Amino acid sequence: MIQNSLKMPPYLKALSVLIFIIVLVFFLIVGKSLLVPLFMGGFFAVLFTPLSNWLEARKVPRTLSSVISLIINITLVVGFVAFIISTVANFTNDFDNVSEKLTSYAKEVDEWTYENFGIDENLDEKASNDFIKTVLQENSKNITGFALKTVGSLSGSILIPVFMFFFLLYRDHLTEVMIRIYRDKDPQLVRMRITSLRKLLQSYVIGVLKVMGILAVLNVTAFTALGIKHAIFFGLIAAFLNIIPYVGPLVGAMMPMIYSFLTKDSLFYPIAVLASYQLIQLIEGNILTPKIVGGNVNLNPFITFLGLLVGASIWGIAGMILIIPVLAILREIFELSDQTSPFALLLGEEKPHEKTKPKEDD
Repeated sequence: MIQNSLKMPPYLKALSVLIFIIVLVFFLIVGKSLLVPLFMGGFFAVLFTPLSNWLEARKVPRTLSSVISLIINITLVVGFVAFIISTVANFTNDFDNVSEKLTSYAKEVDEWTYENFGIDENLDEKASNDFIKTVLQENSKNITGFALKTVGSLSGSILIPVFMFFFLLYRDHLTEVMIRIYRDKDPQLVRMRITSLRKLLQSYVIGVLKVMGILAVLNVTAFTALGIKHAIFFGLIAAFLNIIPYVGPLVGAMMPMIYSFLTKDSLFYPIAVLASYQLIQLIEGNILTPKIVGGNVNLNPFITFLGLLVGASIWGIAGMILIIPVLAILREIFELSDQTSPFALLLGEEKPHEKTKPKEDD
């Protein structure tokens, strides 16, 4: 008996893919308050799975190991946020002696813009201690609100540890669900691919954390040697922002540069900060990341950059942080099926093809 399969014209296939993308983006935007905590909880669960496995190997029950991992994660996150808030709040005490310098620079800029363009912005009035302190005080008070906005809402910050706990608790059950979804495949093969995917993500996350730790030590050492106050703060923030490709290193360099420009008496310090930061980034890009992180993700640079733009426009900072591991997961999942393997090829890095000579006609 011959079965007639429904074949769609190419333009209908393209239209269906376009409609699917539109619906997916709409779903991601509407469900942001739930999906961001869900993905963040999964991210932290992957990060702490090795710790849970280590505890369970020593006869610790899974529920207790999940609770211990959750408590450690909450302690680290709360401590990091508290450190940022307290440091930024103390910045207001560092701008007592910069009023004259800022006013002088502002007057020079006002004179130049007025002579060349006929524009007077009165920057000398804005460049005052009171103005700077007001901005810093307002921003330091809004850091908690910014952090909550990153994860969606207050309910999102509560849901993240809840999702993390359940992901850790039911990680074997989720593996079994994936095996049932791909029931037309060999269960052992699917289980092996899921295990390799989990190890890939763990290797990526742990590798990124190792790179961040080394960068933090190098940044703090360089900033301390230059005599920059709050070197630990700037070093940790720059190392943390390195998780966001392209954008993170730029922001991480600008913060200590601006601070040193405002608090130091010479332009040597911001230039030296930039030079040292670029040297550290050169070490990171050519030595640390290739050796430690390696080819765990192997994403196409163009897809990575496009994903950062899409993630930022849909989920903001959280989207920029999550997009890399999410794309890595999608690439591995797409490779499980022949029908979706072209999408895996699209997400992956381009491999050099061997040149083949054209066959000569006999």
